Amino acid sequence: MDHYAVIGHPVEHSQSPLIHQAFAKQTGQALEYSRVLAPLDGFAATVAQLRAQGYQGANVTVPFKFEAYALADRLSARALNAGAVNTLSFLPDGVVGDNTDGIGLVQDILHNLQFVLPGKRVLLLGAGGAAEGVLYPLLEQGPAVLCIANRTHDKAIAMATRAQKQHGELRIEARSFAELAGQTFDLVINATSSGLSNEKMTLPAGLFAESALAYDMMYGRETPFMAYARQDKVANIADGLGMLVEQAAEAFYSWRKVRPLTLPVIKQLRT
Repeated sequence: MDHYAVIGHPVEHSQSPLIHQAFAKQTGQALEYSRVLAPLDGFAATVAQLRAQGYQGANVTVPFKFEAYALADRLSARALNAGAVNTLSFLPDGVVGDNTDGIGLVQDILHNLQFVLPGKRVLLLGAGGAAEGVLYPLLEQGPAVLCIANRTHDKAIAMATRAQKQHGELRIEARSFAELAGQTFDLVINATSSGLSNEKMTLPAGLFAESALAYDMMYGRETPFMAYARQDKVANIADGLGMLVEQAAEAFYSWRKVRPLTLPVIKQLRT
């Protein structure tokens, strides 16, 4: 029996064990997946203990994604772009770090929500770790423009400048929230922490183009961003549950070399 875990603080809320157990049952894989609460100052020691116990890998959730990046012996291109790691593989010659958040988001938007990304105007709210994790997979889809907006304008500018150096053929903008007034977008993604803090979004009205998609990376409840979108009469509103399942599927594939079906698991969690 192979062993995997999700490491976080807190971690008791994590749906990852349910998701990976459903994947294992669906694909006939023999594995156990558990939650591991790591002390805030004990992430590296927790990883070392899991490796000593024979675990094959782990997912990493808040607040350890940057520590996982620093701990990994080798990093995937996705992890290097994101500057953070959410998936660790424990190999005989070291720890490999990957980031599946961005591909999970894109898979959910493209396949589950049937939203076409190429050529669209995309607004990414936030310039922290969550936004960094999904930025490059979004850019790889070829949007007409990708605008990064953040309460602290300097962080948005720095993030956009780095991305523009790698994707000079694309139009990448940086704005403060106030500077969004008068702009419209086909896809607006909330990658801020407003869903965790329940903080009201201070955004201008009229951001959403006709048939726009409002997407909050938070899942499990109505967020201030989703409420803001409903006030603006947006018909297509999604939370991040699909992203959660899709990023887990990518991690499962990297560990087991078997790609599970995600829609049945998303429906199972919804009910």
